[in-house]
Amino acid sequence: MHPAKWIIVTGGVLSGLGKGTAAAAIGLLIKNNLKIVTVKCDGYLNVDPGTMNPIEHGEVFVLEDGGEVDMDFGHYERFLNTNCKFEWNLTSGKIFNSVIEKERKGEFLGKTIQIYPHVVDEIKKRFNEIAEKEKADIMLIEIGGTIGDIENAWFTEAVRQLKKDVGPDNIIYVHLTYVPFLHSVGEPKTKPAQRDIALLREKGIQPNIIIARSKEMLLKKHKEKIALFCDIDEECVISGRDIDTIYEIPLMFKKEGMVELLVKKLDVKATNLSEWELLVEKIKNPEQVVKVAICGKYTELKDSYASIIEALAHAGAHLGAKVSLKWIETTDIEERKISIEEALKDVRGVIIPGGFGTRGAEGKIEMIRYAREKNIPFLGLCFGLQLAVVEFARNVCGLDANSEEVDEKTSNPVIAILPEQIGIDKKGGTMRLGSYTARLKEGTLVQNLYKSNLAVERHRHRYEVNPKYHDVLQKNGLVFSGISENRRLVEFIEFPKNKFHAATQAHPEFKSRLLNPSPLFYGFVSACMN
Repeated sequence: MHPAKWIIVTGGVLSGLGKGTAAAAIGLLIKNNLKIVTVKCDGYLNVDPGTMNPIEHGEVFVLEDGGEVDMDFGHYERFLNTNCKFEWNLTSGKIFNSVIEKERKGEFLGKTIQIYPHVVDEIKKRFNEIAEKEKADIMLIEIGGTIGDIENAWFTEAVRQLKKDVGPDNIIYVHLTYVPFLHSVGEPKTKPAQRDIALLREKGIQPNIIIARSKEMLLKKHKEKIALFCDIDEECVISGRDIDTIYEIPLMFKKEGMVELLVKKLDVKATNLSEWELLVEKIKNPEQVVKVAICGKYTELKDSYASIIEALAHAGAHLGAKVSLKWIETTDIEERKISIEEALKDVRGVIIPGGFGTRGAEGKIEMIRYAREKNIPFLGLCFGLQLAVVEFARNVCGLDANSEEVDEKTSNPVIAILPEQIGIDKKGGTMRLGSYTARLKEGTLVQNLYKSNLAVERHRHRYEVNPKYHDVLQKNGLVFSGISENRRLVEFIEFPKNKFHAATQAHPEFKSRLLNPSPLFYGFVSACMN
């Protein structure tokens, strides 16, 4: 195995406790100049989450290389200021596919192919290949789901075997568990955590560190009980209480003594978090609050827009503002369940995020029109740009316009399918994905925000602004402030008569970091504040 240090993060009791943010925070505590490679193991049989409904699975995060991955990669990138790779996301679908392909090629002739050892060996092989290729100092591996799930059993066994492969001094197991607060007796109960960790130990893994998620900080007596029944030192039980901002997590872990545990076990150095601490303080104590509306169709699950939420927090931290979110389901606008005036009452800015399909599209277009006519700061992302073009074509250019995605028979398809997408019948991983460069127009709002003539952002789309309508849109006052390098695709638009009316075909939220916020989100929040 590659001579890296290995950190394994598992979780139990229930999902949604925050393994991804916990793993990212652990990495930040010891990052310094180390090469930390983050691997996420997911039990589902999809090759990637690209075809999953965001309401079920949460946001699909897009990487520089075009990989569509689990939203936890967003946390890894934001905390560790790194660009992850698609091959670092291991799903059961990927692993099984690989093993079956090898069997078909005859690589296992004479053998009966089984989960144990063949699938487990394939997982360990992937771990080591990634570590070797990336020359990793730290391999940080998160096991998705909860301990005891059938679908992550092979990943759990693989990380159990790692201890023997890399040596006990080179690996540390961190388990995130849950300590519920029982209101009827007025105190937290550790029994679920005890049972959870007993199950983990049945799988052959003895945790070195236990993070106990709870409503409040655990008292010494609770830590003592967990330590006693889980055969671990009390100092290795870390309290992970509920907090207002995820960026406080590494600071909380630091106060709980996790840095000392990691330094001692892995022979690494602690990270200087002074700048991080200053920004967290600004998030917790903002100078003002601005309310922004996110108008979409996946509002049932806020994780559908996780990166947008974080990008707004990053910009707000640097501007001394807290961005308060108002969620507007645009189908409610279409069905007249609520008026636009009522929906946008007290709102200082409007965001139309990415999305697919016809549902809620007309409601979004109405929102964009209202924001443009009332000079309310507007930011459109991906589908948001496309619908902003439809709105402008209808209400300024006087065209009976639409997107081909919304209405295939529209008489003026100002948004058309990309030529290279015509005839593609596979849905997974076939969009225009990953990082692309846009040339920015001199003197525009966008060029001023990026402080460059180039903007490099990530994409995830099948449609474009129809080149046949470029002239009429520009003649009526829509500015194409960013164009693709082949000069065909409109990457940024703006309406200069308003203080901030801009949109991009890209997803700049994916590259935003707490220490380095997205220029477009920074400009948008600044406009909302003013």
